[in-house]
Amino acid sequence: MEIKKRYFALLAVSIILTIAVVGLLVNIFEHKQEGRITYLQLKEIPEGEPDPAVWRDNFPREYDSYIKTMRTSELEDYSKYGRYGGSESFQKLDKHPDYKRLFAGYPFGIDYKEERGHMNALQDMLSSQRLGDNKPGTCMSCKSPQVPKLIDSIGAEAFYKIPVKDLVEKHGFKHSVSCADCHDANTMDLKITRIAFKEAMERRGIDLSKADRQQMRTYVCAQCHVEYYFKGPGKYLTFPWDKGLNIDSIDSYYSDVAFTDWNHAETNSPMIKIQHPEFEFWSTGIHARSNVACADCHMPYKREGAIKITDHWIRTPLENISNTCLNCHRQSEAEMKSRVLEIQDKTYQSMQKSEKAILAAMDVLKMAMKSGVSDKELEEARLLHRKAQMRWDFISAENSMGFHSPQESARILADARDFARQAELSAFKILTKVTRK
Repeated sequence: MEIKKRYFALLAVSIILTIAVVGLLVNIFEHKQEGRITYLQLKEIPEGEPDPAVWRDNFPREYDSYIKTMRTSELEDYSKYGRYGGSESFQKLDKHPDYKRLFAGYPFGIDYKEERGHMNALQDMLSSQRLGDNKPGTCMSCKSPQVPKLIDSIGAEAFYKIPVKDLVEKHGFKHSVSCADCHDANTMDLKITRIAFKEAMERRGIDLSKADRQQMRTYVCAQCHVEYYFKGPGKYLTFPWDKGLNIDSIDSYYSDVAFTDWNHAETNSPMIKIQHPEFEFWSTGIHARSNVACADCHMPYKREGAIKITDHWIRTPLENISNTCLNCHRQSEAEMKSRVLEIQDKTYQSMQKSEKAILAAMDVLKMAMKSGVSDKELEEARLLHRKAQMRWDFISAENSMGFHSPQESARILADARDFARQAELSAFKILTKVTRK
């Protein structure tokens, strides 16, 4: 009897182990298959074809979800999914009147609209009042799949010098962000198409040819969702990553190359306008450390019948929690949404406090200037103003409202307030000395 018990116990353990091993092998096989894109090639697509409609016959499912990028969600009320950003365009200067002061003397103080989805990227850039008809070709860099072909033909330096107006009228630029920006037309493999990203990664010593598919699911997004500046009179598109990706490294880089976007109209401080540093900010967070790619959350896999594809309706993960967050987390949809919104709400509140601190520093700087304090005496306060607003803007311009890296956002905004108070104190001390004389 004892031998039979041991036999059945051993048999049960063997069955359980067999099931576990088979499950593991199936899981490994499925993940390997995810890296192999199969499709029915009904027609040949020219390499770099910019018109997404040409890709539709071979990739109808991907195209159907791609065109949904015209909106954020199925619901008209986006507030049900999130409170910050999104793909609905609105004038930030109307919603946040203080931005007119924060960006005084710079085009963002004239027009600062929320970005819409990829299909609207080109039109939104063309209609922006910032720079008007004086936009250089650099502004087109990430707005159209027609960019790489022309750069291959004439070189990046020449491309950046062509006015955007001429790119539209003389070179026929009309397609917004689409298939060719991220994919090889014949294999559908992910590919890097933007030279500024290639150059930045090369300077960092990163060999893109060795990137695996999971890394590429982030890198294709990082070609554009980054901080950048126009270098030199030729407006050469450059990513300030030579010293690292965090805000402190970027700040140090800009100081070393003596770069300034503009001198503030109220304080004459040498300012930096941060763009949309999603890749840099995400790189400091837990998802990056866990090898979670941009596409895992914003373009998750989905099934249509027996076919598994990448959803090309790029949108907030909050709209599709069951297919994004819950692939890894075991909490309820309600709990995951609550966590995200709590992070965003706290980040927003902290960001507002930083704004008030920066505005207070600006007020004292203005008072000191009116009192006749010299530029030399105000140099320290102005540099502190620059540091404070650069950090506030790093969080403000980034599109996750702190979620991509919550602890880093708390650190950055705390530093923003600290630098702002230091700027205020520095200017106040000098002002006090002047008024006592």
